[in-house]
Amino acid sequence: MKPSRDFNPKELALFRQIDAFANLAKVRPYLVGGTLRDLYLKRRKKNPDFDFALEKGGIKFAKNLSRKIKAGFVVLDEEHGASRLVMKSGDIFYTLDFTDFRGKDLEEDLLHRDFSINSLALELEKAVSASDCRDFIIDPYGGRKDLKDNLIKAVNRDAFSEDPLRILRAFGFSSLFNFKIEKKTLQLAIAERKKLSSISGERIRDELFRIFSSPHSFEAINSLDKSKILELIIPEIKKMRGVWGGPYHHLDLWKHTLESLKQLEGLFLELKNREGLNAYLDEYISAQRSRRQLLKLAMLLHDIGKPKALRREGRKIKFHGHERIGMELSENISERLKLSNEEARTLKAMVLWHLRPGYLADSPKPTSRAVFRYFRDAGTEAASILLLSVADQRATKGRLSTKEAGLQHERICFSLVKEYFRKAGAKKRERLITGDDLIRSFKLEPSPLIGKILRELEELQGIKKISTKREALAEASRIIKWQRNS
Repeated sequence: MKPSRDFNPKELALFRQIDAFANLAKVRPYLVGGTLRDLYLKRRKKNPDFDFALEKGGIKFAKNLSRKIKAGFVVLDEEHGASRLVMKSGDIFYTLDFTDFRGKDLEEDLLHRDFSINSLALELEKAVSASDCRDFIIDPYGGRKDLKDNLIKAVNRDAFSEDPLRILRAFGFSSLFNFKIEKKTLQLAIAERKKLSSISGERIRDELFRIFSSPHSFEAINSLDKSKILELIIPEIKKMRGVWGGPYHHLDLWKHTLESLKQLEGLFLELKNREGLNAYLDEYISAQRSRRQLLKLAMLLHDIGKPKALRREGRKIKFHGHERIGMELSENISERLKLSNEEARTLKAMVLWHLRPGYLADSPKPTSRAVFRYFRDAGTEAASILLLSVADQRATKGRLSTKEAGLQHERICFSLVKEYFRKAGAKKRERLITGDDLIRSFKLEPSPLIGKILRELEELQGIKKISTKREALAEASRIIKWQRNS
């Protein structure tokens, strides 16, 4: 037979090594799950992961194989005979999972998989030798038909009881592939939703970010919300329901938040040809979770502090300080979802500074000082926050919102996005003077005053009010005199 057309030469070479080793060990590994599903969907991953099922002895086999192919080895679940190998070839990482059959034979093992589209199997020998693997796919539960029909369907009624995380996974696959969840499967998921409380934050996080990795996140998040599942993951949203956002808004706080996410995904589509911007959005913040994904989470949280900040003054509704309350709540949510420190910092910045672009857009031409301070405070998230602000504004259509104000808001925000990338590509200015210069020139003692002076000088340099050491020292002298006289 001709070599398989379904796998590239490097993958086939790896499969041959595993197959030869399996023949010596007298075991029959089967490729299962996502790899075969993706053959039909014509999806390829840069760093592939392959799942294998064996009758028994998966951990021992994988451990011995790891020595042969020089791969890292770790036991995932001793009870179910699950282990993982990770190996690097050039700039590609391969993840190989080996698991014992969950049942007396392969068919019973596939019955315990999550969804029919993942209940496919292929004997490894056929993957190596067959020119078209599809001719040898084992499909006892109609996975290929459901792939053709774009349907997510549970393999059995106990699918969500066996692993409640599959509830989120159903919505994740629905979002990722733009598939519908079968009616009975959705009913089962809703009935079992409270069991999600037994799932760790890490596993919840991974499925939530799978949803955010899709350009169709809004549909999945909206479905999770209607199913009363999302509020089990982020219970803070319950207080947003039914709370009016004021005369600039046409929706309550939570509906506005959902509409903002929808607008953000529309904005991403508009900007899909902006190469530099998309590279920035797709930059990994941590563990293959990108800024784009975190921005979607920030969109869900940007007004989460409003219910606690709500104050009524006569007929007016105010939410003064809601961004700081929201930042604190985002810290709690980051901790629950086990986000990395850098992800938590990024999320906090997005929530804390999300109002600033709106303040800048209140003026047809924001001052240099105001722009400088925005970029200084928002840091690396300045561009992402500007996009959040545009989506937020597009979702705001109350009686006091005007088309003219909206157009001005977008003009200012998009011009600042360009400015961000211009500044990012420019050489960073060196300070004109240092703290040591201040101590020597003005006989100062080390104190917070020095930091305050340096920040003021950095701002003046940034807006081109000073450009030499002499001018910086003169300005420092003025600041010191003002401080001593105040």
